[in-house]
Amino acid sequence: MIDLPGHEPRVRPQTKKATASGWIGSALEYYDFFIYATAASLVFPQIFFSANNPSIAIAASLATYGVGYVARPVGAFVLGHLGDTHGRKTMLIFCMLLMGFSTMAVGLLPTFQQIGVLAPALLVVLRLIQGFAVAGEISGASSMVLEHAPFGKRGFFASFTLQGVQAGHLLAAAVFLPLAAYMPEATFTSWGWRIPFLASFFLILAGYIIRQNLDETPAFTAESAQRQVPRAPILEAFRLHWQDMLRVTCMALMNVIPVVTAIFGMAYAVQPAYGIGFSKALYLWIPLAGNILAVLIIPLVGKLSDRIGRRPPMIIGALGSGLLSFAYLYAISIHSLSLTLVSALFMWGFVYQGYNAVFPSFYPELFPSRTRVTAMAISQNIGTTITAFLPSLFTAVAPPGSSHIPLHIGALVLAVTLIATAAICSARETYRVHLNDLGEGERKHNRSNSNSTARSSIIIFP
Repeated sequence: MIDLPGHEPRVRPQTKKATASGWIGSALEYYDFFIYATAASLVFPQIFFSANNPSIAIAASLATYGVGYVARPVGAFVLGHLGDTHGRKTMLIFCMLLMGFSTMAVGLLPTFQQIGVLAPALLVVLRLIQGFAVAGEISGASSMVLEHAPFGKRGFFASFTLQGVQAGHLLAAAVFLPLAAYMPEATFTSWGWRIPFLASFFLILAGYIIRQNLDETPAFTAESAQRQVPRAPILEAFRLHWQDMLRVTCMALMNVIPVVTAIFGMAYAVQPAYGIGFSKALYLWIPLAGNILAVLIIPLVGKLSDRIGRRPPMIIGALGSGLLSFAYLYAISIHSLSLTLVSALFMWGFVYQGYNAVFPSFYPELFPSRTRVTAMAISQNIGTTITAFLPSLFTAVAPPGSSHIPLHIGALVLAVTLIATAAICSARETYRVHLNDLGEGERKHNRSNSNSTARSSIIIFP
């Protein structure tokens, strides 16, 4: 599929189908990922860990959330290779099935009171499987949509992948919200929390049907037909594109914003050890409202990035959300639910989306189709893995009972977002790069290959 410069880009049926499949698939897979995050903040400290020391239980529960990210770089190597050698579609179906069944298994686990330390050990194993599975979702879905999208509209269509992620978070909160609100707390803590995990069965079935009916991308189909699929995309990515992979790793540190909002912020607000006292049911409305706003904002920002470039909204989103983290944490510290809601909406639901809506097009545009899934998956997942352990770091730097929690944690968040901003500024702009405009490393690589089929495969790069 080639859209020539100077012609109005035409939206083809496959573009819409790929976008819808990317949206729905991401929503379903990240529903599984986010219900774990919610449960780790709300109930896992009481269920899977000893009640003798609440502070340690909170830190350990949040650490199991981070453990899932340990497997993500490993998953990125394996799943990225699968996506670049066997196709985006095959890899995305495998990711969804693995994530879904591991999530159901969490809902069947016995508690600490029933089997002792074996309970958190099994929880960690399942969390590692979840992390492995989710490692290929964003890179695979973003590449799938991008490679079907017309020139000049890639930012808009690719943004729906992240809109699906936010919708998955909405779905997770929406499932937990009525359970936490209307179930007696003892019942919810005993077995009610298992319902969202077991409900993944229906999502697995729906997601499989949707992705099974999706066509492979023109780029990968052409490479397969011309036998230009790389044997070792990992080696090629590191050899030719290591600078951009390093940039993406640093940019992916922006995951600190959802981490501080939905993980540490939730634990800070609801866990008794911190003494804030927000109810679990009431606080679930904050990520719910933030994600509703994000779902509305994301396609608008994606479309804007097709007009003004990828970097400006990403820079504003990174710096702005880092600064606003101080206000969000301060609002929690003064027990103001209304101010917490407003600051979370502005920081996470609005400003952060300048980054969040654009990276699904910016990251894969930095790499050619031969190594796109691998390069993006590895670098992005290394960056997000680093941020995943920040909740435990936050509880160590500012444990329950310490003073100046908003100042200390806010300073750490801002420092991380400054690193991401520097990486964004150092990257080249991609929104007006045509299909055959490759980086210098790729041009050198292709000059070394003189056969015409290799040259013909270059022009299909989105």
